[in-house]
Amino acid sequence: MPTDPSYSVSLEIYEISRILRREFDARARALGFTQGQWRVLTYLGRNEGISQVGLAEMLEMQPISLARVLDRMAASGLIERRPDPQDRRALKLFLTPAAVPMLQVLKAVGDELRGIAMRDLSEAELGTLVSLLGRVRRSLDLPNNHSSSEGHRLRAAAARPS
Repeated sequence: MPTDPSYSVSLEIYEISRILRREFDARARALGFTQGQWRVLTYLGRNEGISQVGLAEMLEMQPISLARVLDRMAASGLIERRPDPQDRRALKLFLTPAAVPMLQVLKAVGDELRGIAMRDLSEAELGTLVSLLGRVRRSLDLPNNHSSSEGHRLRAAAARPS
């Protein structure tokens, strides 16, 4: 087991994310939402007017999989697709008024889970945690950290015999 503290931090972040997603999904399912639906509602609520391609990228979904979810949501009256004024081939996505109460329910579920997750932290500790995680995220978000050549270099190094 690696003793590098950064390994432990990475593992903890991954596990926290996994547990939160699992718990949120279970609660949302009990309310009649699929994972695809609640993720679309949440991301679209923050990014109305985005294209299907842009939303698929944000959700890390294949466009065809997202299209199926969007079709069901449009048929249910939760979202609408509108023509993009700059590109007549593209469609922009918007929530309908019927989606607003659902977003409020999902927000309440998220608030409940965050409260459970953070209940043992003081306000000062929570502020420090947010600040530190923000710094880590910004370090990873630098443009030069997304290089495919770096991934290629690491795969090549891993494939070399010792």
